[in-house]
Amino acid sequence: MKYMVIEKFKPGALKNIYKRLESKGRLMPTGLTYVNSWISKDLDVCYQVMETSDKDLLDQWISNWSDLTDFDVVETLSSEEAEALVLA
Repeated sequence: MKYMVIEKFKPGALKNIYKRLESKGRLMPTGLTYVNSWISKDLDVCYQVMETSDKDLLDQWISNWSDLTDFDVVETLSSEEAEALVLA
């Protein structure tokens, strides 16, 4: 399952986010895969796609970063999967 993760950085946290990322990596448990990410031009929000078959792993990863950012998580389907559901 792929998830769109919307990270809203807490005020003043961006530098600490990049420092932690540089020193500790993404802090992802085994079984959670980073797909790609995009940062808003104002550097306030990160849009990230993550993949896992176990949502608990996503929750574990979020707990590693929740002191620096707030998260919204959207479970997603591919366009093909959505079409198959709609037309079934």
